[in-house]
Amino acid sequence: MILFHIGFIKVTIFDIFDILAISFILYKVYFFIRGTRAAQMTVGLVFILFLSVFAPLFNMSGMTWLFQNLKTVWLIAFVVVFQPELRRMLIYIGQTPLVRFLVRVVGDKVIEEVVKASVELSSRGYGGLIVMVRGTGVKSILEQAVRLQAEVSMPLIVSIFNPRSPLHDGAIIVQNELVQAAKCILPLSQNPNLDPNLGTRHRAAVGLSEESDALIIVISEETGKISVAYKGELDSDLNYDSLKALLTQELRAAA
Repeated sequence: MILFHIGFIKVTIFDIFDILAISFILYKVYFFIRGTRAAQMTVGLVFILFLSVFAPLFNMSGMTWLFQNLKTVWLIAFVVVFQPELRRMLIYIGQTPLVRFLVRVVGDKVIEEVVKASVELSSRGYGGLIVMVRGTGVKSILEQAVRLQAEVSMPLIVSIFNPRSPLHDGAIIVQNELVQAAKCILPLSQNPNLDPNLGTRHRAAVGLSEESDALIIVISEETGKISVAYKGELDSDLNYDSLKALLTQELRAAA
C-alpha cells in the first residue's frame, strides 16, 4: 500500500517499517559500542569507506586500485578487528528476552562450572551462596548488588567467596549463563519449622526459594556440606554427582 511519493519514489508502509527497523538496529549498535575502543575503530572504518567512494570521483588511480584489491579481504579484516566486540554483541543478543524465551536451556558448561565451584568451596572450607535463576526474576535483589555480568567459571566463583574477597558476603546470581551480580542480600525465611541450628546462609537460601522458583546452592563454612534450597525445602548433604543430577533435572525441567 503506497502512503505517499517523494518525487518519483513510492513510499509504502513496509518502507516505513524498514526504516524504523534499521534506525533501531543502528541505535542499538551505537549504544553498544559507545565509549569503547570499537567506537574509535568504527570512525576509522567509516573514514576509509568515504575514501573508497570518493577516490574514483577525483581520479585517484592509486587509491582506487588499492581499495579495489582490498575488497576481497574487507569482510575477513572486519571480523578480525572487531572480534571481541562481535562476540560481546552475540552474547548480548542471546540474552534478550525473546531469544531466552525461544531457547530456555541452561548450558551443561554452566552447570558443570557451578558444581565444580561448589565442591571446591566445600573442600577449602569457604562458605558460599549461589542463586541459579529460573523463570522468576530477582530484579529487586540485583538492584542492590554489585553487578558483574561475567562468564560463569569455577575460578571466578571460588575467588568471589574467598574470605579475603570484598565480595564474599552475600550471594551471587547466575542468570542467562552469566554471573550477573555478587554481594546479593537474600530475604531470610520466617518458617518456624526450620531447623533452629541452620545459619544465616541456609535461612536466606530457603527464604528466596519461598519467594521464587530459583535454585539456591549453599556451602556451609562450618561443616563444608553442600545443600540446595528450592520450593521452600532444603536438600542437604549433596556431593558432586547428586548436586549435578539435581541441577540438571530441575533446570532442564524449567526450560
